[in-house]
Amino acid sequence: MPKVAYEVLHPEKRSSCVVFASPHSGRDYPGSFVRTTLLDEKTIRSSEDAFVDQLFDTAPRYGAPLLTAGAPRAFVDLNRSADELDPALIEGVRRQGHNPRVASGLGVIPRVVANGRSIYRGKLPMTEAERRISLYWRPYHQMLQKLLDGAFQSHGQAVLIDCHSMPHEAMDGIARTGVKRPDIVLCDWFGAAASCAVVDVVEDAFASAGFTVARNAPFAGAYITQAYGRPSRHQHAIQVEIDRALYMNERLIQPNADFDAVRQRLQTVIADISRIGQTRVPLAAE
Repeated sequence: MPKVAYEVLHPEKRSSCVVFASPHSGRDYPGSFVRTTLLDEKTIRSSEDAFVDQLFDTAPRYGAPLLTAGAPRAFVDLNRSADELDPALIEGVRRQGHNPRVASGLGVIPRVVANGRSIYRGKLPMTEAERRISLYWRPYHQMLQKLLDGAFQSHGQAVLIDCHSMPHEAMDGIARTGVKRPDIVLCDWFGAAASCAVVDVVEDAFASAGFTVARNAPFAGAYITQAYGRPSRHQHAIQVEIDRALYMNERLIQPNADFDAVRQRLQTVIADISRIGQTRVPLAAE
């Protein structure tokens, strides 16, 4: 089993209402888990947001905590609801309506990794699914809400920046239209998860650092954005997708020569976003 459900990097002084989180960068793959899969150690990492936690690890310098996952996405997907159980993978699960994420094998206990490659030979017992949810999913989400509650209590508002990465090919469709390929996609569930004011601040921070930014295409946000984005209650959530080709070799799953430069640019973005709580930028619901 992965050693921990999560880790938190806390600032010396909590001066921002922003919480950074990385639910898909967990990379603790126990041998006991890898041996139960059909995949080699590299292929099983293909759905992982590799190194995203390192790209954002300067957040505490600017008064904001960073929450990172311990368990890898292939083991349990923290960006899914706990009840998104796949009947094609988990024994005893009844089919209930159509959920496109579950149907594609990307439920809370994933059946496949990137490009639809199967993880397991057969089904998993329900007890195993429940164990992963109990030991990893619930503790992570309990801590995430605790951090957001702390931000709200201190600042009267909370902003979640949920950090992810996307395959370079995810932007191929947009690039073919003649539009400049985005480096960053901001996902706010078409305005339902965050006010326009907070998204504008975040977009400006990335654009000022030289990144090309798009909103809600081809991603609009998944479970965490939808579950935690409550702008009418002054709790905002934005899923941030970063083109992996900017900072890593996707085939080898290794940082590329630009990794340090991209991390440095992101440090200025983190600093700008973290000032939301420090300067009392108004982020009222719209």
